[in-house]
Amino acid sequence: ITFGSVFLGNVPVHEEVHQCAGQIYGYKGCVRDFQVNNKELFIIDEALGGRNVENCNVPICDYHPCHNGGTCTSDAENWFCECPKLYSGKLCQFATCDENPCGNGATCFPKSRQDVVCLCPYGRSGILCRDAVNISQPSFSGTDVFGYTSFLAYSTIPNITFYYEFRLKFQLANHHSALQNNLIFFTGQKGQGLNGDDFLELGLCNGRVVYSYNLGSGTATIISKPLDLTLNIHVIHLGRYLQKGWLKVDDQKNKTVTSPGRLVGLNVFSQFYLGGYREYTPELLPKGSRFKNGFQGCIFDVQVRTSMNQEFKSPGTPEGHPNSGRSVGQCKDSPCSLIKCRNGGKCIESGSTVYCDCLTGWKGAFCTETVSVCEPEHDPPHLCKQGGTCVPLPKGYTCHCPLGTTGTYCEQG
Repeated sequence: ITFGSVFLGNVPVHEEVHQCAGQIYGYKGCVRDFQVNNKELFIIDEALGGRNVENCNVPICDYHPCHNGGTCTSDAENWFCECPKLYSGKLCQFATCDENPCGNGATCFPKSRQDVVCLCPYGRSGILCRDAVNISQPSFSGTDVFGYTSFLAYSTIPNITFYYEFRLKFQLANHHSALQNNLIFFTGQKGQGLNGDDFLELGLCNGRVVYSYNLGSGTATIISKPLDLTLNIHVIHLGRYLQKGWLKVDDQKNKTVTSPGRLVGLNVFSQFYLGGYREYTPELLPKGSRFKNGFQGCIFDVQVRTSMNQEFKSPGTPEGHPNSGRSVGQCKDSPCSLIKCRNGGKCIESGSTVYCDCLTGWKGAFCTETVSVCEPEHDPPHLCKQGGTCVPLPKGYTCHCPLGTTGTYCEQG
């Protein structure tokens, strides 16, 4: 690329250049934030000419995201992990549910080698996600014990490039972690966590509201004063016009910020995520927006407009309807009120997801089945050695020994 007499990346072949070991090498890689004498140049828009230059896009597979021997495959826009047998999940991080009893597209998670938990999609609830639930004020449960966040995903918000305003209300869950490090909403350039991606996000950190955006030339951030926790419902109004952003929280004074650099447009193409994010790993979010947990509490009356002449409206196509979601319940409803766990089991709810956490010695959806002395979950485990087969008896068990072994527990050759 040429800027007058300045050449970026390489020089034309007819120019005299210093040769290294008899070869001429042009730069291979990505260049961002190009400045000359403290003046930022738009690398493409202000160039006088160039050759063999394309948009920078570091493949996500270069970060080696797949676990447990998974193979990463990517192209210019998408990536996925090909998982070996016995593993599943976006990153091959989970053991597979061999017999998936979950309904309606729920995410199956192996709670143990024999029991599963069904993480319910939007609009469904219950042990196996078979019950329909009407959601007018969504309730989010943050990050569950299995590492998944509850979230809603809406279609990409159009015409957000130069101007937007958001209004929403939220009610926090009644525990300290709801204030610490929690994502409220997010939308990004590709939603792949690549450095330099444009993004817009809102969250909570140490009891304060944090609003950030990146137009491609640096992150602008506004942090509110600490929330007044005597208020039951908090109100947020935020916006941006070109580089200038502003944030109004409850009765606090309006705060403003101007983004660095000279870029003025927000280019985001991912869905609009509310309450959390589809991927549970914050490393897959762009730097500057890596909240560790999803929102914990209720979010309602979310509205947006992309012009001062427009009326506010709910996100989604059709309006107010999410494309997908996970473990989102109706505010103030408790799915555990419909579940009775037996034999000392405790009902655990995470949004619309609900399951029984059984005491030692019990298993099953409602903790009604005993764990056999020969099952892996039994505490203490059986003592059969060297491939011996554990066989339960009315009292205790015996070990059937393979050829070449003997003894009570097959411990002798």
